Amino acid sequence: MTNSIAIGLGLLILGGIGIDAFLTGGDGLVFLAGKGIDLLEWIAFWR
Repeated sequence: MTNSIAIGLGLLILGGIGIDAFLTGGDGLVFLAGKGIDLLEWIAFWR
């Protein structure tokens, strides 16, 4: 991964977080964080 691709992806992610926070108050980010934690717990179970 080149630096320009990494910077572009980082800006895209930050932009998505900013749009979510502006439009929905961050509900989507909280939902995804909860699902991410559930996924980590499920993966830890199979480890």
